[in-house]
Amino acid sequence: MTMMKRLLRLLTELSSRKWVSRITGSFASSRLSRKLIPTFARSYGIDIEEAEKHISAYKSLNDFFTRRLKPGSRMIAEGTDLLISPVDALITGMGPIEDGLLLNVKGQDYTLKELLNQSPHLQKYKRGYYFVLYLSPTDYHRIHAPVAGHTVESEHVLGKVYPVNDFGLKHMPRVLSRNERLITYIRHAYGEVSVVKVGALNVSSIRYADGKVQDQYDQGAELAYFEFGSTVVLLTENHTFDPRHDLKLGDKVKMGESLGQLHPKPAPEPKA
Repeated sequence: MTMMKRLLRLLTELSSRKWVSRITGSFASSRLSRKLIPTFARSYGIDIEEAEKHISAYKSLNDFFTRRLKPGSRMIAEGTDLLISPVDALITGMGPIEDGLLLNVKGQDYTLKELLNQSPHLQKYKRGYYFVLYLSPTDYHRIHAPVAGHTVESEHVLGKVYPVNDFGLKHMPRVLSRNERLITYIRHAYGEVSVVKVGALNVSSIRYADGKVQDQYDQGAELAYFEFGSTVVLLTENHTFDPRHDLKLGDKVKMGESLGQLHPKPAPEPKA
């Protein structure tokens, strides 16, 4: 590791305390921050015409950042057997889960045991499939249900607030499983999915839409939102999902876009 990378890593370690995010979040939620909204939108090329309200109607930078979109701004892929993207994001990791390991996410391997905080649910995902979906400041930051189904369990895991951008994933050890996480397990017609919402530097919180987890979700319904940019790790249950063949690392996806097809688990082969 070069001297510059060591310095950046040290500064990141020092700034990963929750009080730093609380201070940043307090300012972003204050009326003083609303003056920054036009500059923020221009700097990141945000399409303000998609926003539910006129840019002048937002009371703070955070209010704008967590904006809803106008109805019809995102199309939900048709088909109850489709897994849709829960967010607008960049795919920074994807692939089959190999005996409980998410392999080579920006050069690092992750264990389900750490990522899911030793949940008993992890056994269902040891041979499943995963997507790591990174939301930049440019992106729409509400998170939607990738399937129609009912909530099996939700868990809030306390942790750090390391950045989950390219630098953080490459140079900070096991960021996705050390940061604060809000995990929702949803049972659908063919199995279960886990939506792991990972907090990040300057993210003051991860919040459920309407303030609480719902018992039931329609596909595409609002699930949660980030206050500033972060990452969603989406997991599918063992042997219940086939990804789209044209998707690859570095692709941008929109909320509601199909990621692939869900299907029942294959029947076990009869014993001889």
